[in-house]
Amino acid sequence: MDNTSHIPSLDLRPAARAVAQLTAAVDDAWLADPTPCPKYAVRELLGHIVGLATAFRDAARKDLGPSTNTDPSSVLPVLHDDWRTVLPQRLDELVESWASPEAWDGHTQAGGVTLPAAIAGRVAVNELVVHGWDLARATGQAYSPDDASLQVAYELMKPTGDEESRGGLFGPVVEVPESAPLLDRVVAVNGRRPDWRPGA
Repeated sequence: MDNTSHIPSLDLRPAARAVAQLTAAVDDAWLADPTPCPKYAVRELLGHIVGLATAFRDAARKDLGPSTNTDPSSVLPVLHDDWRTVLPQRLDELVESWASPEAWDGHTQAGGVTLPAAIAGRVAVNELVVHGWDLARATGQAYSPDDASLQVAYELMKPTGDEESRGGLFGPVVEVPESAPLLDRVVAVNGRRPDWRPGA
């Protein structure tokens, strides 16, 4: 029996909109700056966001292929010259694809992993929230994702919060007080230090 069938679909629009607003403000002079992702400068982080938006769009559509069966950690993301046009388009397509009730049914694939579509949609929310935070910190922008997306991200990742490390996809969980703001707890359970700053 599929125990994910009772999980309702979600609205990815708020999380995607927050990321789109951040990317629209990125100056070309910032592309080589460091980010909380050790292997990524801002350029690679933006390339990764394009890639995840494409992959999870296709996962929602059950359009499985190179975009969904490739481990994102296997290659360094490349940011193409047309990213300012492509990235907002991909985010819109991502939201539209997961707005279909059928997107949440059955199984799909993302990052080379086959999983229930209802979980894949939540992974997409977590990816948007966390990489939005990465980009905001790297570029010095304010970032206030919506509470519903934060809660989805935290509940998704919290069951693995007692693990020392989760390999290449996530860094070791960072300990923060239960009283910490929810955004801090979300980024910490995804392996980030909430107090990260460039050069710190």
